[in-house]
Amino acid sequence: MNGSPGSSGGPAGLGLYALKPWYARRLSGVRGALARRAVSPDALTAAGVVCAAGAAAALAWLPAPLAALPVALLLLARLACANLDGALARDTGRSTRRGALVNELGDRVADLAVLAGFLPLAPLWLVAAAALAATLPSWVSLAGAAAGAPRLNGGPVGKTERCALVIVAAASGWAVPVLAVIAVGSALTAAVRCARLWGELGSR
Repeated sequence: MNGSPGSSGGPAGLGLYALKPWYARRLSGVRGALARRAVSPDALTAAGVVCAAGAAAALAWLPAPLAALPVALLLLARLACANLDGALARDTGRSTRRGALVNELGDRVADLAVLAGFLPLAPLWLVAAAALAATLPSWVSLAGAAAGAPRLNGGPVGKTERCALVIVAAASGWAVPVLAVIAVGSALTAAVRCARLWGELGSR
C-alpha cells in the first residue's frame, strides 16, 4: 500500500495479489480502530519493517519446522501493515508525498530484511541474487507509474508470493531451492510487468 494519493489504483495483476480486496475487507475493523486512535500511517510502515526483521530472525535462528509458525505470523503481520498504512492514510486524509516515500522505502527495507534471514542458511551470492531480483518488480512498476501508467502489482512472484515461499523455507528447511525460486520468479515478474507496461505506454 502507498501513503500517497492514487496509491490504490492500478491493475490487480497476477497471483496471490488478487486476494488483496478480500484481505482488506478482513482488516476493515482494525483499520477503523487505528483511525479512531489516530495511529500514524508511517508507524504502520515502520511496524511492517519490524515484523519483517522478526521473521528473518526466526528463520535464521530457529530450525525447521519450528520456525514456520513464528515466520508465518510475522509475515502475515508484515502484509497487514503493508495493506493498512496506505488505506489508513486515505481514510484519515493523511495521504502525502512524504508518506509515499516512507512507504516505498519501508517496503524495500522490509523485503531485504526478510531475505537477510537466509544469510546463515544459504550461500551469500544466492541470497544477494534473490534480494536484488526481489526489488526488480517494484522498480519496474515505479518506473511505469512515473511514465503515467497504472501502478502494477502482483505475481507471478510478487511480495505476497515471496512471503509464502519464505514460509515454505521455514517449514521445510529448503533454503537454497526457495531462494532460487524467488530469484528466478522475481526476475520473471519484472519482465512480465515490463512487457505489460511497454504495451500500455505504447498505446498512448
